[in-house]
Amino acid sequence: DVQLVESGGGSVQVGGSLRLSCVASGDTVGRYCMGWFRQIPDKEREGVAGIYSGGGSQYYADSVKGRFTISRDSAKQSVYLQMNSLRPEDTAVYYCAADRFACLKEPGSRWDQDEYHHWGQGTQVTVSS
Repeated sequence: DVQLVESGGGSVQVGGSLRLSCVASGDTVGRYCMGWFRQIPDKEREGVAGIYSGGGSQYYADSVKGRFTISRDSAKQSVYLQMNSLRPEDTAVYYCAADRFACLKEPGSRWDQDEYHHWGQGTQVTVSS
């Protein structure tokens, strides 16, 4: 099974940028559907971006499209989330998630946190105005 460790969170001002990293161990990251989710207190985790296993096509939530970019470096066993033009509403704990099949089922499954069986510990992102 794959294990995930995130890093790169922090505090930035509105309009700033951060890059989150997710390092995988225990299995080959390219075999997994990889997703970034975020959560604020008292709310469910929401999917932000994802990348398919194999070919690596990306997909994004409407709220971050054009501002966030997900990428994968298989040699480094890593997945990244480049976040630009950050807004206060992007403030959340960000989680990296992996699953062999989550993105390969019906279209909605790639956004369903219950479909992902491997999670990192989370990293806090705070955007202040």
